[in-house]
Amino acid sequence: MILEKIQGSSDVKRVKKKYLKMLAKEMRDFLIDKLSKTGGHLASNLGVVELTIALYKSFDLPKDKVIWDVGHQSYPHKILSGRQKDFDELRMFGGMSGFPKTKESPCDAFNTGHSSTSISAGLGLARAALLKKENNYVVSIIGDGALTGGMAYEALNNAAALKRNFIIVLNDNEMSISKNVGGMSSYLNGIRTGDIYNKLKTYIYNNLEKVPNVGKRLIKSIRQAKSGIKQFIIPGMLFENMGITYLGPVDGHDIDKLCKVFAEAKKLNHAVIVHVITKKGKGYKPAEDNPEKFHGVSAFDKVTGRSKKQKTDEDYTDVFAKKIVEIGERDKDVVAITAAMPDGTGLKLFKEHFPERFYDVGIAEQHAVTMAAGMAAGGLKPVVAIYSSFLQRAFDQIIHDVCIQDLNVVFAIDRAGLVGADGETHQGIFDLSYLNCIPNMSIMAPKNSFELENMLDFAFKGGGPVAIRYPRGKAYKELSEFNQIIEYGKAELLYEEKDIAIVACGSMVSTAKHVREKLKKRGYSVSLVNARFIKPIDTDMLDYICKNHSLIITMEENVLLGGFGLTVRNFISDKYKDIDIFHVNIPDKYVEHGDVSLLRETLHIDSDSVIRDLDESGLLKKFKKEVSDERKIRSLIG
Repeated sequence: MILEKIQGSSDVKRVKKKYLKMLAKEMRDFLIDKLSKTGGHLASNLGVVELTIALYKSFDLPKDKVIWDVGHQSYPHKILSGRQKDFDELRMFGGMSGFPKTKESPCDAFNTGHSSTSISAGLGLARAALLKKENNYVVSIIGDGALTGGMAYEALNNAAALKRNFIIVLNDNEMSISKNVGGMSSYLNGIRTGDIYNKLKTYIYNNLEKVPNVGKRLIKSIRQAKSGIKQFIIPGMLFENMGITYLGPVDGHDIDKLCKVFAEAKKLNHAVIVHVITKKGKGYKPAEDNPEKFHGVSAFDKVTGRSKKQKTDEDYTDVFAKKIVEIGERDKDVVAITAAMPDGTGLKLFKEHFPERFYDVGIAEQHAVTMAAGMAAGGLKPVVAIYSSFLQRAFDQIIHDVCIQDLNVVFAIDRAGLVGADGETHQGIFDLSYLNCIPNMSIMAPKNSFELENMLDFAFKGGGPVAIRYPRGKAYKELSEFNQIIEYGKAELLYEEKDIAIVACGSMVSTAKHVREKLKKRGYSVSLVNARFIKPIDTDMLDYICKNHSLIITMEENVLLGGFGLTVRNFISDKYKDIDIFHVNIPDKYVEHGDVSLLRETLHIDSDSVIRDLDESGLLKKFKKEVSDERKIRSLIG
């Protein structure tokens, strides 16, 4: 096998041209085999195999810098940089990340995970190299979907001013190739980037300028005529007009053509876009037929493509999807907005029922939030469904466009808390903190699926911006016997005893229930409060439990700083000096990839870890005498 000989970034250069197709096939077989066991991003990686080979043939990594936008198509890059052996533990705790990580390899030039960032990062690296007089190439790969993000255009606009080589690869897996346009473009690309053409053009322009009266007019006429021809036959004039040379489109599965176009691109001393056409899922029929399904997969059967992990339980996204359709049926002013995630957020169902009231804005979270603000200002009732980690991208718009105006926009925050295998760029562990500091924002978190439905009903009654955060995965059905009507800013007392009170929010209520049960088995008296509202907190409930509890435990699936626990502490410590407070939360750090259950144990937010940490804290000791006395009394009565 050729693939076995690839142990480092320079090895591909030694593979003869006639064996490159075989290498591409072996890489695809390798990816299908490994991901059928571990899961991961499949279709996007199958689509860039030849592109990656061409990059490694054309550039010298790690001296040359290659940045993969988002990074979920970086698996072939990881293979060719010598990380084949790490694929057995792909996206597992302690194993290789599914995204580029500078700490993994010097060939990973920049950490990525969110969309539309690669051009900005690449431009930064190119400017750094220019100032430091380093002689290398910088290549940013960006998908056509990522170009829906405004940040990409901000970077393109700025890249036009760069006075050194900077190559932007537009990986387009949606459009098909037109042979006529492609052939003409290939011909023109070779002329326009050739040394003879550029020298001749400069010579003609310089000499024409010297001709009195008519010289400058001739130059202008030539440029206008050339521009008109380009507009007719070159599809990349948008980029040309910005001052960025456009090359392509080129077949992204033809390694020879890719190497040739990269050779042409390397000749230029300014920014250049290489437009590459690829097929998502290339080489694996199930992924080619349904690339969306195979974008991110769990373990699957290689022959049929069927997932080995069949979904049987309703998850929180399903609950949201059904409820928002129900709300939309009874209220014609309700509209739904997503940022390129209709399936992931569950809004695909709303789209099927109300296509005229559904808006997918692409990978443009900032635009999504401000458009929602405009809709609310116009009398509509928008819900913006976005993953927690992606909503971070619209922080300013939440403040400036929604909350300052106190507009009734509902934020349905999916994947709040730990999400697992996608790792630090996707964990939703900061939303409570960054939303908690914003005036006019209300934040809720449901203890179970039924409460999520009730919270959505409540949110659409009006009263300003409302955020509802809920986790990824199976919808919790327990504690359904507790179904108190939701009142603004009011918590729900589930179990009332004395001594110790647990105040938990959202996904941590179920964990709190287990903590309470384990403490009770050891003889402790424990109350449990479902916070419901993270902002505003229920100060009346806190006053109530502080009267007959001397230890308060807060539980949240969010970092401590700026979160629910510190808000509770600030209130209690000001009024009740003798009460101890113990926080259960995500440590204030970035959380790596791994199975969620294992991450919870590692971060000490599972029930067993909470009990151990409570024991080690010494806070339970003061209850021991009371517990033992109570047992003596019970034994005497018995």
